[in-house]
Amino acid sequence: MDLETVRTFVAAADAGQFQEAAAELAITQQAVSKRIAALERVLGVRLFTRTARGATLTIDGQAFLPHARELLRVAERAVTSVRAGHRPLRVDIIASRGAASGLMRAFHRAHPDTDLDVVMLLDIETAVAAIRSGTIDASFRAVAAPGRPLPEDIESVRVIDEPLQLLTGPAHALAGARSVTVARLAGHRIWMPGIVPGSEWAAYYDDLVAKFGLTIEATGPNFGSDALLDTIADTPALATFMGERTRLVWPAGHGLRLIPVTEPTPVYPHSLLWHRDNPHPALATLRAHLAAAGTGHDAAGTWTPDWVLPR
Repeated sequence: MDLETVRTFVAAADAGQFQEAAAELAITQQAVSKRIAALERVLGVRLFTRTARGATLTIDGQAFLPHARELLRVAERAVTSVRAGHRPLRVDIIASRGAASGLMRAFHRAHPDTDLDVVMLLDIETAVAAIRSGTIDASFRAVAAPGRPLPEDIESVRVIDEPLQLLTGPAHALAGARSVTVARLAGHRIWMPGIVPGSEWAAYYDDLVAKFGLTIEATGPNFGSDALLDTIADTPALATFMGERTRLVWPAGHGLRLIPVTEPTPVYPHSLLWHRDNPHPALATLRAHLAAAGTGHDAAGTWTPDWVLPR
């Protein structure tokens, strides 16, 4: 059923004359008649009785009118739901406790009237495909992983460099250190279950291992951050890396230690990705917020892989 014919029917019903309906719709009276006739053929009933004084609704026309109005209301709501600025900004943050989640919480506090829809996608290929299809508006990622340049229609900007810290239990050999150099970590077992082969964070840690001769183990199932914290607290031989902005809470009895890593400090680069033709006004607001809140990149005494985009 063509919505323009439905709109013409409602206009004619309200006006009581095809001529007035034509003037309201900025079309000819003949076009109004043709549209009404087409709608009557689709429905298989007469909707109007033509008289010398105009057009009056038949019983079938009276029955159809409230449904016609509802059709137009539903159509308007459908258009509004996808009109730029009228739907939530949909952003992928990868994980609920990571740096990207903190960035989006800060954005929400600064712009509470902006509707947000937060999702968590696992790998960068899925995120990029979702951006290109319009399923999401933006994603936080480390870009671009070796051999996987971003498509030309995807824009990115580096928003924050997050220092890595060493997390140990109270009995670990490095637990008492105020800071630890990367060289001093050689020979210590760093346990990071859940590193997904082929992901950008797997590429990051592969380069970190190759550069500094570290031992990172990704063995065993990933039961989540709570299980990881329990194991680190109870196992003196294991430590793990944790982003400085990762939000974690553990029982007081765990006695966990977060130790800065230095000389150099490995930093994990977080970039915002979006489609260059995305018109959502809240996306521009998010980008401006991140630019204002961001810090410098590639600071002295820090390290990132060579494949990380400079900005």
